Parts: sequence; C-alpha cells; structure tokens
Amino acid sequence: MVTGFSSRAAVSACSLCVAGLLALTPAAAAAGPRAAEPLPPGPRAAVPAPSLLYHSGVQVRPHRDTPQLPDVSALSWLVADAGSGEVLAASDAHRELPPASTLKTLFALTVLPALPSGLQHTVRYEELEDVGEGSSLVGVEEGHTYTVADLWRGVFLSSGNDAVHVLAQLGGGWQTTVRRMQDKARSLGALDTHVVSPDGYDAPGQVSSAFDLAVFGRAGLGNPDFARYCGTVEAPFPGDGSPYPIENTNRLLTGEDGVAPYPGIIGIKNGYTSNAGNTLVAAARRDGRTLVVSVLNPQAGGGLTVYEEARALLDWGFAAAGRVDPVGSLDGLRPPSRTPASATPVAAAVAPAQDEDPDWSGTAVVAGLTGLGAGAVALALRAKGGRSSRG
Repeated sequence: MVTGFSSRAAVSACSLCVAGLLALTPAAAAAGPRAAEPLPPGPRAAVPAPSLLYHSGVQVRPHRDTPQLPDVSALSWLVADAGSGEVLAASDAHRELPPASTLKTLFALTVLPALPSGLQHTVRYEELEDVGEGSSLVGVEEGHTYTVADLWRGVFLSSGNDAVHVLAQLGGGWQTTVRRMQDKARSLGALDTHVVSPDGYDAPGQVSSAFDLAVFGRAGLGNPDFARYCGTVEAPFPGDGSPYPIENTNRLLTGEDGVAPYPGIIGIKNGYTSNAGNTLVAAARRDGRTLVVSVLNPQAGGGLTVYEEARALLDWGFAAAGRVDPVGSLDGLRPPSRTPASATPVAAAVAPAQDEDPDWSGTAVVAGLTGLGAGAVALALRAKGGRSSRG
C-alpha cells in the first residue's frame, strides 16, 4: 500500500496526463463544441411556398423588377412554364367553366395513342347521326373512307365535331370515350373536369378549368403526334373527287382576321360555344422556354379578344421569366392553401359582357383558303347575327 501521496500531487499527476494526451492529439483542441452544447444550426432545406391556385382573384408572387400583369377580362386564366410545370400567374385557376372545343385536347390525349394514324375507315351513318346542331364541322361524309390521320387533322384544324364522333366510335364508343377521358383527366391531376360530350359541345354539367386545360395542353406537347397536329396551319382533307384545303382556326397560329401570328407559337386549341364563350389553350416557345396559357371566356371586346389576351399573357410570361416565384404547379395534386403567403392579389379588370358576333368565335367554318376553318362546301356560309352552340 502506497502512503504519503497527497491529493495535490494526485491533481498534478492528472493534469500532466491530460496535457500529454492533448499534446499527442492536437486535433482535439480544435474539435467542435462539447457534447453538452447544442450544435449550431445548419442550412435548412427550402420549403416550397403553398399553392395559391385555389384562391380567388389574380395570384402572382412578383419580385421588385417583375413586369406588371396585363389587364385580362377572361373569367379565368393561367400562364405556366411548360417545362417545369410552374404556374407564373393565374386568376381563378380552378373555377369550373364550360370548355367548348378546348376539351378536344383531353379527347386527343385519350384516344390518339390508341388508333394507328394510317388506319382507314369508311364512315357509317350512325357515327354521324348524333352530331350536335350548330356544331363546327370539317365535312366528314357517310360512305367516304378516311385515314385516322385525316380525321385528326379535321379535329385539330377545323374543330370538326363530326370527326370527333367517328374517332370516338373507333376508340370504343361514345360513352366509353367519356369514361376514358374522365379517367385520363384524373390521372393527370385534373380534378375540375367533368366530361359529358367528348367534342366539347355544350352539355349540362360539362366543365373544366384554366388549370385543367393547361395540364392537358402541356401533356399534349409531350406527344409528337398531338404536337404536330395542333401546330399544323393548313392541310388537305378528302372530299368528292379531290381533297379540299382546311385551315387551322387558331388565329395566333394562322394570323387570320387581323390577328397577328404570335412569334414562336406552337399552337394547341381554341373553341367557342354560346355557353362557354371563347376559349383558348395556346403554347409558344422563345429563348429555350416554352409557355402554355389558358384563357376562358373574355368579357370585353368581341370574339378575337381571347387571342389578344392570350398574347398579352404570353408576352408577360416571357418577360417575367426568373422574376416571379411560382404560385403553384401543374404537376400532381395541390390541395387548397389556407394562407395567402407572400402573394400579391391583383384585381382583374372585368368589363360587362357584350353581345359578340359568333362569326369571330374561332370555329367559324368557311370553305377554301379564307382562313376560317372547315373546308366543307355545305358549311361555306357564316351565320351572322345569332349565337350558335359549336364544339
């Protein structure tokens, strides 16, 4: 047993041991805080701002140098980056409204992949007997043989409800097509759309939204056949003896009726019915960026206003690139937000509804190269002075 070893000597010995250990491990002196101390906060993962697309009114998250949004009289509209799916700005994006022939975008997404373009089909009377009165037509006739590609050009260029009816029958029948379209909409996260008539013809309960139509337009651009058809300006359509020319009714694409063609326009689909008013889904590409806009039922001006308001939104979207934070996304499902976050609501300029000349609806039908659509000689005269229900 060791005796006579004082406590002071023990402390000194321990101190020497500690000093020796630190000398052998110099990194210990530079180590972080002791375990009893909290670690400093590290970088936090970016938390996406909540979607504002279920909010009413205009929604935008501008930076200081963001250009001012144009005045848009449409009941609902949206502008989005087609690549990322980010919505740059919108107004009442999920408001349920009649879509008119813009619903044909969903019809094409659903049926186009299932039918070979070179398939030939001789049209039967029963395939055309339920085409709605006043529908826009391309001139499909009983007993004539068409390829599927012919019929799709009739759908995209002339908004032909007769072509839609034939393609729907080839795709399994009218009601089967309705169910398949509804399923397709749900699979894309488009929950505002209720399909009754695949051609977009006015029907009780048939609605969509600016959000859903932008989703359909964006998805369509991913299908090469859809993209080619929706961007075709003019094409021949089979007729008695020889084909006749049909021209796309999208004025931003053709530049008809005093509407200047939009630079970089890709196309997509326009529509008009007496219930829906004028509707449009349009896409354009500039400087490596593709934008898609949807505009439903402008309340100011005449039937060409839908093109000018879409033009203004495209111009704004390209100018605002990188200078706004998204207010939502076209990807997946976005539940309603309960907080306004950092949005800057903007009151949309809405003028009182005025009587419109349906002549300028975007589905007027005139034969030949007049630039107004369908090509069928029987439909060559415009119906001035009254509204019609077209797809």
